[in-house]
Amino acid sequence: MKKSLEVDAKIFQDAVKFYGTVLNLPPLASKIYSYLIFDFDKVGITFDEFVEVFSASKSSVSTNLNLLINSELIIDVNKMDERKRYFFANDDYKKIRFEKIVQKMQDELKLLDDLKNFRKTEHKEDEERIEVYKALLNKNISNIQESLNKL
Repeated sequence: MKKSLEVDAKIFQDAVKFYGTVLNLPPLASKIYSYLIFDFDKVGITFDEFVEVFSASKSSVSTNLNLLINSELIIDVNKMDERKRYFFANDDYKKIRFEKIVQKMQDELKLLDDLKNFRKTEHKEDEERIEVYKALLNKNISNIQESLNKL
């Protein structure tokens, strides 16, 4: 078994808490994802190493790896002449994450327009607040898309 990654305990704990909350991950999935972030040399981590490092059951590790793969947070690779799969943090995830955020904001804009078109009465104050909010959403969409184009 190869040596585990060098991990800073404090940064790891902060990452587990942050990603668990922001990405709504169960504890073991958050630990696996946070651990993979420390794979700076992109050597990949095997299933058996996760079982050993986290003293977790094979079924728990398997379930959480599948969750992370399905969420596009991690990828798995089979190296030539080896049966083992190696897991890596998905470098494209930040782009995917922000594309999803943009989509949610666009969905909200459509919903706000649908509600405005459905509304039978006029409420100037409400409509002004909604227009300010929509302008903010549009500005954020534009800023995020501009940044995504640079990735």
